[in-house]
Amino acid sequence: MFFLNNPQSIKTRPVNPFRYIILGILIMLMIGTVYTYSVFRVALEVKFNLSTSLSGLPYMVALASYALFMLIGGKFVHTTHPRNMMLVGGFLVALGWILSSFTTNIVLFTLTYGLISGAGVGIVYGVPMAVVARWFPHRKGLVVGSVLIGFGLSPIITAPLASTLVSQFGVMNAFLYLGLGFLVLLPLLSWTFKYPEDQRSLQEHKHASSQLSNMNTKDMIRSKTFKGLYLNFILGTTIGLMLIGLTANVGIQFIGLETSEVSQWMALFAIFNGIGRPIFGWLTDRLDSRAAMLISYTFISIASLTLLFWGKDNFTVYILAFCIYWFNLGGWLAIAPTSTLRLYGMKNYSQNYGVVFTAYGFGAILGVLSSGVILDLFNNYQFVFIFIIALCCLGIIITKLFFNANSMMSKNQLS
Repeated sequence: MFFLNNPQSIKTRPVNPFRYIILGILIMLMIGTVYTYSVFRVALEVKFNLSTSLSGLPYMVALASYALFMLIGGKFVHTTHPRNMMLVGGFLVALGWILSSFTTNIVLFTLTYGLISGAGVGIVYGVPMAVVARWFPHRKGLVVGSVLIGFGLSPIITAPLASTLVSQFGVMNAFLYLGLGFLVLLPLLSWTFKYPEDQRSLQEHKHASSQLSNMNTKDMIRSKTFKGLYLNFILGTTIGLMLIGLTANVGIQFIGLETSEVSQWMALFAIFNGIGRPIFGWLTDRLDSRAAMLISYTFISIASLTLLFWGKDNFTVYILAFCIYWFNLGGWLAIAPTSTLRLYGMKNYSQNYGVVFTAYGFGAILGVLSSGVILDLFNNYQFVFIFIIALCCLGIIITKLFFNANSMMSKNQLS
């Protein structure tokens, strides 16, 4: 009765903002299930009588839809309640998986799993990051990177679950059960999300934002630092996605491991991918974007040089080098959003980062194509490592050209 007679007591009850970090990690774990597609791929090839190239189509469309709708959703994040955005996106994720279980051919499956669920992932993805950045205005990099741990670690948890469901109930039922799970859990986890309303949080956010340029997207694209950030994000994701795609191949063909041995170490690599996000988010906050980028390129170069000169048939070098590679891909997925926040402000963050994130798509394409061409031409992984070192050198040059001490202090230079 006390609470009924004092409704204001509910409204003024303090909110623990750390809950949004935990909930954000759990939500990212779920929508990160998009990366477990390989678990379903062979079964889908049998089910629909597909070639390898055709079976990859839904995954490609899912990633493209994810990037596109992240850009579109970014326009509404700050004008729409975050809970509503996440409910819409979560519903699309669940709907895509549920409808996929009833499809009878690859075209329909690509529309449901690729377009619909991919769109949901894109809508949800940026919202938890925007919320925690508002609640922790002076620790944006660390909290954004912490939320992104969920996306990086998702395959460790969701891949075994998906594999079990496929083996026990069949591939189509696996999509149905996972979709129903998303339909229940995503709304529950999203329900309490909101931006800070108390005066202190608003004042901290305004104070932190006042130190930034709060650029709109048009001005951001014209800025000198955007060109540096965009080119570096392409290079960082090109390197990371190329090497993640070659992890098993290098282990088997260059190091001499068995397939089962490589698979056992993939969980460790995924853990490094996850922890790279908060660490590089913290570094970007603590130092600046320029320093974080240079640190990443330095570590990748060291790992590549070690593989180039001492890697052949060397198990220890392989494990250490690929831990560094996966760690740094996770790092770039924190450097990019944190840099977008630091350089261009919170006001238009989601839309601005949607534009920046399109570099990820270019990196994915370039990473797959370039590694394939190099191996077709030279049939030698050492040339891949040389290419990576060259990309790191290019990245260091770009970083020094487009980011300098003055530009990292506060204001962006327009070209």
